[in-house]
Amino acid sequence: MTEVRVNARDLARFAAELFKRGGLSDEDARIVAEDLVEANLRGVDSHGVSRIPAYLERIRRGLLNPRPQIKVKRITPAASLVDGDDGMGFLAAHRAMDEAVELAKTSGIGLVGVHRSSHFGMAALYVRQALKAGYISLVFTNASPAIPVWGGRTAFLGTSPLAAGVPAGKEQPFVMDMAMAVIARGKIRLAAMHGEPIPPGLALDKDGNPTTDPRKAFEGVCLPFGGHKGAALAMLMDLLAGVFTGANFGGEVKNFHSDHSAPQNVGHLMIAMRPDLFMTRERFEDRMDTFVSRVKSQPRAQGFEEILMPGEPEDRKAEERRRTGIPLSEKVVRMLREEARRYGLTPETDIFR
Repeated sequence: MTEVRVNARDLARFAAELFKRGGLSDEDARIVAEDLVEANLRGVDSHGVSRIPAYLERIRRGLLNPRPQIKVKRITPAASLVDGDDGMGFLAAHRAMDEAVELAKTSGIGLVGVHRSSHFGMAALYVRQALKAGYISLVFTNASPAIPVWGGRTAFLGTSPLAAGVPAGKEQPFVMDMAMAVIARGKIRLAAMHGEPIPPGLALDKDGNPTTDPRKAFEGVCLPFGGHKGAALAMLMDLLAGVFTGANFGGEVKNFHSDHSAPQNVGHLMIAMRPDLFMTRERFEDRMDTFVSRVKSQPRAQGFEEILMPGEPEDRKAEERRRTGIPLSEKVVRMLREEARRYGLTPETDIFR
């Protein structure tokens, strides 16, 4: 498969211009564009710019509000509820993490629910947002049906990622972002887009048979990682991010790509915690640095040259792609060019040459 490498800043400017022409404000377009490019930089291409056409299509159909009036309701000194007004999930989620950090400044912990949101991209975005502010965080979301409950064979639970971040001092912070399926649904979508098979053991077709065909996997189900354990965690994501926040739940979240009947009403839950709740910040950072040092000095298993912290491979990938450019397939480039033509971008703006 032929690919084109594109400078990250050029790609973010291009994406922002598309979103502005799609109806977003200049600032909101910049935020969403930079978030998508950040996913590409970190190697999470399934949640990067390949999704732009689908976001714009939902805006055109009136299913995504390009100018949401996001509202924050303070419930207690440590808890708030965010109404995303059916806008881009990135905007509601960033606002929620800002609020969680603000609550945690005085209460030690901030708990913020979000409803009437939509697909919010890579969950690590909000963990990294909290890390930049110096806070520990947990991020939950629910999603459209993709995996079965344990013992079932039809899609009911989302692949709903669980993300967490813990800052360190001089060492690498802990950054975890993992879907509840053996493989993220976005990666199956990307494989289907490029006509590539997926490895065995990841999905079942609509009749419950194992499949390596990504299109049949979309018609069927992804499999939860760890069997009943992954299914239980996916259920927990739906309970905390859906039932708890007032968002859709239990199979109600609309499929981002194929269900154009109504807004998604995705739910999120953001938690921010002050690292210095139980000790000084300095002591906490020293303890974290000691922990990371001990992790990295563990005896290595055969085939491993180095032990990395969660999030470290993505950081290294981002450094590499900032130097060498973000690889985009011909299919993705073609889709983005089609959107550029739709919104009247001139040929001079073509960054994929």
